[in-house]
Amino acid sequence: MNDIRLAQEENISGADRAARLRAEMVDALVAEETVVSASVEAAMRTVPRELFLPGVDLEEAFQLDNGVVTKRDADGTAVSSVSAPRLQAHMLEQAEIAEGMRTLEVGSGGYHAALLAELVGPWGQVTTVDIDSEVTDRAGQLLEPTGYAQVRVVCADAEFGVSEHAPYDRILITVGCWDVAPALVEQLAAGGRLLVPLRIRGLSRTIAFDLVDGHLASRSARLFGFVPLRGAGAHEDTSLVLRDGEVALRFDEEIPADPSRFNGLFDRPRVEVWTGVTIGRYEPWADTQMWLATMFPGFCRVVLDRSLDTGLISPPGKHSFAVGAVSGGTLAYMTVRGADSPDDIELGVQAYGPDAAAFAKEMAEQLRVWGRDHRGGPGPQFRLYPAGTPDDALPAGPVVDKKHSRIVISWPASARAEAGQVARQDPITQGR
Repeated sequence: MNDIRLAQEENISGADRAARLRAEMVDALVAEETVVSASVEAAMRTVPRELFLPGVDLEEAFQLDNGVVTKRDADGTAVSSVSAPRLQAHMLEQAEIAEGMRTLEVGSGGYHAALLAELVGPWGQVTTVDIDSEVTDRAGQLLEPTGYAQVRVVCADAEFGVSEHAPYDRILITVGCWDVAPALVEQLAAGGRLLVPLRIRGLSRTIAFDLVDGHLASRSARLFGFVPLRGAGAHEDTSLVLRDGEVALRFDEEIPADPSRFNGLFDRPRVEVWTGVTIGRYEPWADTQMWLATMFPGFCRVVLDRSLDTGLISPPGKHSFAVGAVSGGTLAYMTVRGADSPDDIELGVQAYGPDAAAFAKEMAEQLRVWGRDHRGGPGPQFRLYPAGTPDDALPAGPVVDKKHSRIVISWPASARAEAGQVARQDPITQGR
């Protein structure tokens, strides 16, 4: 019976097989409610993804979480790709693109621009820009024969936008960014929206920003990764390597002043503090990480080289990295252990250094605050203002300063925390 099925499969034309796989891909995205709008569903059912991935196995091309690298640099680093279907669907839903809109895509692969063309319709406009002429040449060569010759393909550094076709109702940046170029904000139409995979203290979030009263205010944020931006807006993190490479502390900007303070960091006993905060074993903790990044200026990622592991640090679960922070010559980071329920884990802190006990206690208390007031809530809200905006013109909240912008992060309370606050304040409730 299997032989008969295989023979039948071989007789199906490539186009029919691709159409079937494309339909199955979209069916799955709809079923899991990644795709929720009729317009995004129709676009993803229409655009032939496989034609933008020539030479790629069809099964591979339509896997939901499979981004396909289309170019690598001399070191083998991915510099261009066609993103995974699930990621693209999420981003298109965040964008909420309507017919007739003018759109700019930063980072050209061809397929995503074709999806935009379907969404904006015959009266809309799509411009896609990339700094690499090989990438734009490839995109143009794929768009025209697939029926999307109306897409404008521009080879330029997107740090400066594409002013000749501005303003744009939607700008979608499909490469990882450390900052948002002022030109892109200036080229956004009034009431427009900009989507950007933005790195904040080393943590990436794809944020949908709306232009409101001269600044950008986040509407939604999701956890996805992209190949990094090249050109004038490129940014590299820095590392402080310890114990002959066993541990590296990675910072979004410069390493701490006087790194010699960390000499002998691991010579002191490790301090552990457990918080009593338990979460589901498979519950996402992206917001937990961002909370620590918000609360601690010395936030960093603590990366373990498993090939050199001597048991000094214990990243959560089977991960090879943890999130933490430095203060003076002390390091603290989040870890986990099993809880009473096999389905849960408990959050904790491990620390090394001269002030390990105090710093571990401080970080543990912040994890308790997160668990009490923000777990299960709407998550962080981001507002982006031009660099140079004075402090007294910013709303309340921690500020992350970048080259072009100042990002204010706020944390609305969870519904559970708000209900608890009302209960504490209501004398009728208190009297029961």
